[in-house]
Amino acid sequence: MKNLTKVSDLCEPDVERLLESAFRFKELHDKGIRREKILDGLVIAMIFEKPSLRTKVAFEVAASFLGAVPIFLSSSQILASGQNEVGRESIPDIGRNLERFCDLIIARVYSHRTIEELSGIVRCPLINALCDRHHPTQALADLMAIRMHKQMQDSLKVAFIGDGNNVATSLMQICALSGLNFSIASPEGFEIPPVEREIAFNFAKNYRTNVEFLRSAQDAVNDADVVYTDTFVSMGQEGEKTKRREAFQGYQVNETLMSKAKPDAVFMHCLPAHRGEEVTDEVMDSKQSIVFDQAECRLHIAKALLCMMLDSRH
Repeated sequence: MKNLTKVSDLCEPDVERLLESAFRFKELHDKGIRREKILDGLVIAMIFEKPSLRTKVAFEVAASFLGAVPIFLSSSQILASGQNEVGRESIPDIGRNLERFCDLIIARVYSHRTIEELSGIVRCPLINALCDRHHPTQALADLMAIRMHKQMQDSLKVAFIGDGNNVATSLMQICALSGLNFSIASPEGFEIPPVEREIAFNFAKNYRTNVEFLRSAQDAVNDADVVYTDTFVSMGQEGEKTKRREAFQGYQVNETLMSKAKPDAVFMHCLPAHRGEEVTDEVMDSKQSIVFDQAECRLHIAKALLCMMLDSRH
């Protein structure tokens, strides 16, 4: 795997190798081992058009732990304009410069087109750390968190409530690829795009999993082992705030909705959470919530990804 631009770049053996490596790094972390110079001397460029807490810190800490040098580049430094895409330099020129200086590029950008441009140009590995259509690193961390808290049986069901966005798309595809059943409830006009559904259906056919798309949040969480939600208004969608809040009425994850899932179901959220909107305080702070374990998994997956893409021994 040269690049990770979307979940469909992965195959099942890739996912298993990454998870095995991530769990090993978690063991080291739990033992207080904070440095393992596997990638000593390598340089990692981090292009971030969008604000970030977990992704930025996870990859910077992961790179430092492994002995690599992370270089953070915000949109104001190189693109200048964020999502308007009229910056100081073109995407191809940025990529061709960075590949001469760096061993790997991590990009967190507004448009998937930027990811596609970079992946078609640069010779060094590229990791998509979020775009408008995909969030593969989050999906890998989600899968790790599920394995930490649930036995991986064939009947395990993940229910996503809310917007069919980048997080939902990547989660759907990695569930279908990894033997997990997936159900999503979204209001009309906010569904996962058909082209992304088709990829999940193909995975589901090969791995004998179920993928279903519903309107009712109650139907989606029925008998679920995992209940997952994300913000109703993502970065860059602030102009749609009123419209979205109206559309997503009835899709809040609260104690009543959680009661429709299995008694031992866990709650997940990729964060940041808007408490009182997509999820209540009672659910976020409940014993069922694993959101901070889930966030920690971002660090261990980041280490595993960097090693897999830069060190032939992994």
